[in-house]
Amino acid sequence: MRQEQFLARYQGEWQAFEHWLETRGGNARAARRERNGGALSDEDVPARYRRLCQQLALARSRGYSPAVTDRLQQLMQRGHNLLYRTPAPRWRRAAEFLLADFPQLVRSESRCMWAATALFAVPLLAIFVLLQYFPELVHGVMAPEHIAQAERSFDPAASHSKLGRESGSDWQMFGHYIMNNTSIGLRTFASGLLACVGTVYVLIFNGVGIGATLGHLQQIGSGDPMWRFIAGHAPFELTAIVLTGGAGLRLGFNLIAPGRRRRIDALVYAGSKGARICLGAAVMFFIAAFIEAFWSSTQSIPAAIKYSVSGVLWTLVLAWLWRGGRGGVDAP
Repeated sequence: MRQEQFLARYQGEWQAFEHWLETRGGNARAARRERNGGALSDEDVPARYRRLCQQLALARSRGYSPAVTDRLQQLMQRGHNLLYRTPAPRWRRAAEFLLADFPQLVRSESRCMWAATALFAVPLLAIFVLLQYFPELVHGVMAPEHIAQAERSFDPAASHSKLGRESGSDWQMFGHYIMNNTSIGLRTFASGLLACVGTVYVLIFNGVGIGATLGHLQQIGSGDPMWRFIAGHAPFELTAIVLTGGAGLRLGFNLIAPGRRRRIDALVYAGSKGARICLGAAVMFFIAAFIEAFWSSTQSIPAAIKYSVSGVLWTLVLAWLWRGGRGGVDAP
């Protein structure tokens, strides 16, 4: 085979491999996310690399020009360096996921996330406002024992509203909050398998429940200890509930309308993506539980400080989800 025929036959393969190297070599996150426009998938790269080595050996044995052999040599070396490089430490991969990959996953499902936000926030705000004008409605939303418990917990005249819990019980409550918050997130996500109906119900149910508790306590004059308590952990906890809800909606949508994929393939894709979103949300639930146990319960901290910290945390959470990983291409 002449050199011109050799070039004409394999030029496209080399260009596709070179594009894959440029995409992967410059950005570690892209190596796991980018699908390379379908030109060369990650699964095909090992076989393509071995084929490139064979082509280099063939070019040398036939005495092709240095321009051809040098190019193949460079492609082979770059491919070797990228394919056999030492994996990043686990802590670095975890940090990279939380700081960049997770926000990109959330933004890639922006429509589901906005829908989940509406399903959660609208009922919450609606019931809160209604209870300020029609306080008797709380009895149609909350059980009497739950109303009594909320009133006791945030009674401004009670000693715990001024001093907070004893330090020994903070660790117990920390574990309780982790289990409770995580279970809510998992239910919100997994119930999406019920054709979205389950996730919609869980989001509305939680929105109404939280809104009723807040609205009732505000209406009876227990708003100060209540707002100071929830201000710190709300940015992480409420946002994580919405994110797991968005992942659950995507799961349900892929079940209802799989598109060009087989239904099982669409579910696997949504489930894998949703599991990663839930992993990030679990970290948010963990942070929320820590704040709720050790910061929120300390009522001796002035309200101005608690609200200021809450404002900073809301800003950080929203900025993280909006800007995190913007240096690369958003996850598909």
